[in-house]
Amino acid sequence: MNARRTVRGLSLHAVVWLIAAFVAVPLLYAVISGFKSTAELTNNPFGLPDQWKIGNYTGILGEGMFWRQIANSAGIAIGTTVCTVVASAMAAFVLARYAFRGRELFYTLFTIGLMFPFAVAVLPLFLMLRTFGLLDNPLGVILPQAAFGLPMTIVILRGFFRTIPAEIEEAATMDGCGKFRFFWQILLPMARPALGTVSVLAVVASWNNFFLPLLVFNDPKWQTIPVGVQQFQGQYSTDYALVLAYIVLAMVPALAFYAVAERQLIGGLTAGATKG
Repeated sequence: MNARRTVRGLSLHAVVWLIAAFVAVPLLYAVISGFKSTAELTNNPFGLPDQWKIGNYTGILGEGMFWRQIANSAGIAIGTTVCTVVASAMAAFVLARYAFRGRELFYTLFTIGLMFPFAVAVLPLFLMLRTFGLLDNPLGVILPQAAFGLPMTIVILRGFFRTIPAEIEEAATMDGCGKFRFFWQILLPMARPALGTVSVLAVVASWNNFFLPLLVFNDPKWQTIPVGVQQFQGQYSTDYALVLAYIVLAMVPALAFYAVAERQLIGGLTAGATKG
């Protein structure tokens, strides 16, 4: 029995290391390749650089457009997250704590939204944004992203809100606390792990979104970092080392954010699964 457990544990560790290698090796290859020249990358694709060409990275960091794209992505991600979490928290509160006719129907309509990818609504969304004058406007990206983020966020928050004991709300009501005050001052602080989780998911989804900013923004000053990577790759399509350096630098903010928020994300999911 102990031998079987040992073999199972070793197999699990081997799988984990294999998955980690699939993630880490390409990233490490891109980082090292960014220090090479294109000629050296062609002749020596897997070895270390003979001369470390730091200028590939410093040149990109010295470009104002790169930092503008980072700022655009960060601003849109923050705006999307605020809109998504605030709207979803209020909707999830009603769907979790109030019993009324049609409640499950409304909840089902939200969950159905999980089945429809963004690409399905491209044409009507573009026409609507053009009608309201939201092309080349950050709101043209923030509002649709928030709308498509509502279903998943509501599902997570509703499940967490329903684990909050009804006795807490009853005690707050007896102390003169109204529904609105209970929601903002008691329920939301108690749901901080779940709010942190959905916030991280919203930021990551917004940061990685490529198609919607490409559709909405024609003015280069509003380009986000995924669109910037595509544009840079088209501009320097023959300079592979420089393109890899740009991709690596574009990944750094997302990797740094995930490294900081990883514990919050896992803790929120665990709390939502075990609470109650």
